[in-house]
Amino acid sequence: MSGSPEAPEPSWPAPPLGGWTADDLDRLPNLPPHTELIDASLVFATPQTIFHERAIGFFERKLHSVAPKDLEVVGRFTIDIDRWNRPEPDVIVVRGYVVQNPEQTRFPAESVVLAIEVVSTDSLTRDRETKPVKYARAKIPHYWRVEHVDGRAVVHVFELEPTTGAYTSTGIFHDRMKVSVPFPVDLDLAQIKPRRNRAAEE
Repeated sequence: MSGSPEAPEPSWPAPPLGGWTADDLDRLPNLPPHTELIDASLVFATPQTIFHERAIGFFERKLHSVAPKDLEVVGRFTIDIDRWNRPEPDVIVVRGYVVQNPEQTRFPAESVVLAIEVVSTDSLTRDRETKPVKYARAKIPHYWRVEHVDGRAVVHVFELEPTTGAYTSTGIFHDRMKVSVPFPVDLDLAQIKPRRNRAAEE
């Protein structure tokens, strides 16, 4: 009597000596969507929450509507920091000249004006500690970290301090976010909530 066929065991790519490189992300077959390279190691994305997806969509739409014409807003796209680091911020604002063709898979970090990370449970340490250090070393001038606190979006805003080469906090925004750099932005953060939740508060 034959039983049900056994499911094949997952096959994970074995890292080469010295770890993966930024170019490997384009060559490795069957990688999960939104795989990142951090310190020569592959980082796989976990299933995301409704808040995470709504926050990404919110910042993409709002920034696209107010960004100067020489800038482009792109969601979940990798950037080259160095040979061993190719992270994928949740939203980036880049200089428009680097958007060259539909087949592109990454942008150079020096073209990034703003990087935004929406924190999830598995990315907490990376978004608070690891990635900001790497983004600062790459001289990305602005970094925003979006967190879900007590049912609301809280945005931590950082700007690169030229003399130290590190980020300095320039504000924490809970309900309304109004900043003048990298370009003027005035956002109602309550809109990140599902429509049903917003309607219940009105």
